[in-house]
Amino acid sequence: MGVVLERRLKQRSLKDPVIEGILNLLVTGAALNEQADALYGRFGLTSSGFNVLRILHGQPEGHPRGEIGQRMVNRAPDVTRLIDRLERRGLVKRVRDNTDRRLSVTQITAKGVALMEKIEPAIQEYRAKMAPKLSGAEWKKVSELCERIYGSEE
Repeated sequence: MGVVLERRLKQRSLKDPVIEGILNLLVTGAALNEQADALYGRFGLTSSGFNVLRILHGQPEGHPRGEIGQRMVNRAPDVTRLIDRLERRGLVKRVRDNTDRRLSVTQITAKGVALMEKIEPAIQEYRAKMAPKLSGAEWKKVSELCERIYGSEE
């Protein structure tokens, strides 16, 4: 086991490289989630709330709730409640479909777009802090390896 993981888990070396790799991914994921929560929290958002805004910012005409749920990085169990909170803040709105009144599409509002633009410099600052930790080729390799792990589950 790597020295950093041993120190972090306060555990002696593991003999199984698969378990060691899984633990390293879990610890890394937890650290990245904490950092993201802190970053988005500065703007009154959770990571899940930011995730919904990110999805809608890329598709201004909006998405149905189910589509938003499928596109989320961390799939939230209750997308409806998440959208409700964002709607109460005026960051998103629900629009009824003209052909099927049962269907509503969630769209980002001008206030939501403005918040995303306000967050962008903080994201770029975080990116600049993270970028030197690995070379460009290493970041690509991390992505490739992660996709090999979770891609087989899709």
